[in-house]
Amino acid sequence: QAQLVQSGGGLVQPGGSLRLSCTASGFTSDAHAIGWFRQAPGKEREGVSCINVKDGYSFLIESVRGRFTISTDDSKNTVYLQMNSLKPEDTAVYYCAAVEPYRLCVIGPSEYDSWGQGTQVTVSS
Repeated sequence: QAQLVQSGGGLVQPGGSLRLSCTASGFTSDAHAIGWFRQAPGKEREGVSCINVKDGYSFLIESVRGRFTISTDDSKNTVYLQMNSLKPEDTAVYYCAAVEPYRLCVIGPSEYDSWGQGTQVTVSS
């Protein structure tokens, strides 16, 4: 299984921005997908975005489209979730996860078998 280390997150006012990072290692294939998920208190874990590192396919759920962006660095070892125009309803613990080998990507949590440690994002004035 891959190992994922997250960074970023924190407290931000509504309308602010944060960038989450997910650095991955231990893959046996470059055809892997990375997903970002979030879980608010009392709610189920929700898929937010995903990207396939090899073919570049990416997806964002409708509620974050136009505000969040998913990308990779040149080495393709780190995946970023840039979050702009944050809203209080974006408050949650955010997780990255990986699955390989995989074509395209999906945002269903059950498809992923390696998870990061999670990071808190709080949007509040």
